[in-house]
Amino acid sequence: MTRFALTIEFDGGPYMGWQWQDHGPSVQGAIEEAIFKTTGEKTLVYSAGRTDAGVHALGMRAHVDVQKPLPPFRLMGAINAHLCPHPIAILACEEVDPEWHARYTCIGRSYEYRILNRRAPLTLEKGRVWRIGPEMDADAMHEAAQLLVGLHDFTTFRSTACQSASPLKTLDRLNVRREGDHIIVEAAALSFLHHQVRSMVGCLAAVGLGRWTTQDLKAALAARNRTALAENAPPEGLYFVAARYP
Repeated sequence: MTRFALTIEFDGGPYMGWQWQDHGPSVQGAIEEAIFKTTGEKTLVYSAGRTDAGVHALGMRAHVDVQKPLPPFRLMGAINAHLCPHPIAILACEEVDPEWHARYTCIGRSYEYRILNRRAPLTLEKGRVWRIGPEMDADAMHEAAQLLVGLHDFTTFRSTACQSASPLKTLDRLNVRREGDHIIVEAAALSFLHHQVRSMVGCLAAVGLGRWTTQDLKAALAARNRTALAENAPPEGLYFVAARYP
């Protein structure tokens, strides 16, 4: 038995999320089916994080145990061939220690949220950004975002369906920058609550539009109540960027 670490890119639009679902297709299911076609083995693919329906990934990390003797590049090529025409690609594949675990060995995760700040409708980026028409102040968003960095009770920014044992999380980084018509929000932490990034972005968007002040964001955090949320940003602008390991 060999444990392989995978780096995965995918368009989350056609899927109900990363994890197996009874009511629709999943990224995990598509990859496990491709591995079965490659090896003839029923396997489980464990990921560094779970993504919701419509959320994308640039560098999701995962692992799988395979009995069939295959070099990493052959396994990667075969999985990619069987994934076609799914919008999923294995970018890298390597043998790792049997104790290495994509989720439990991970010491940091980063996400990126993309806003297209223009009035014209979406064309090439439809399903991949959140379009907001009115002009936004990215500098004000960045300044407000720093209130959320550090250890906090993020109940306000937590989905009611969140299964985490505690709303306490330490946010390592939350940066906002403008690149032309795009506003990019970068978030990094050991782990996140369900919908935490999308909820934070929804509130930062309210700041960028002048509907909220920095004090409004501070009050929302202090409220520890989901009803204090400005809005939950849509899933199509969110990307799992990377997972860090020792």
